[in-house]
Formats: sequence, structure tokens, C-alpha cells
Amino acid sequence: MKRAVITVVGKDCVGIIAKTCTYLADNNINILDISQTILQEFFNMVMIVDLKSCEKDFLVIAEELEKLGETMGLVIRIQREDIFDMMHRI
Repeated sequence: MKRAVITVVGKDCVGIIAKTCTYLADNNINILDISQTILQEFFNMVMIVDLKSCEKDFLVIAEELEKLGETMGLVIRIQREDIFDMMHRI
């Protein structure tokens, strides 16, 4: 399994989850876990995804997610799970 962490942050608007999940589904990226909150008008979502069936290079996915976020006025980032784990060790 090739897992990664995706974060989505920005002003809340209609379609954030739908557009993000559509991109993932179109690229055979499976959502393993998802958490989202809205704090006042700010949207925040974290997803754990499995990339094993995705044929695109990781850097291409990262770039496309970033561009998708820009179209909605959001910041969308993806990090490989192993790098995410190393960055957040105590």
C-alpha cells in the first residue's frame, strides 16, 4: 500500500469535498480515512489515501491537486505517509 496524507484548507464554499473526491476517484486514489471540520467560515479536511492503483507520478498528483485547490481558493497539499510520519515524530 502506498499511503499519503492530503490536507485541504481555506474559506468554505460549495463543492470542496465533491471536487476533491471526484479528482481522487478519477485517478484511482482510494480514500481510507477522512476528517473535516468547519471553524466559523474556514474549511479544514485531512484524508489518508491509498495511491497503489494510481498510474500518475506522485509529483503530478501533487501539482494537479494544488491547481485544483487554486481554482476553489484553497490550499490542497499531499505528502507521502512515511515523510509525514518522520516530520511529526517527537
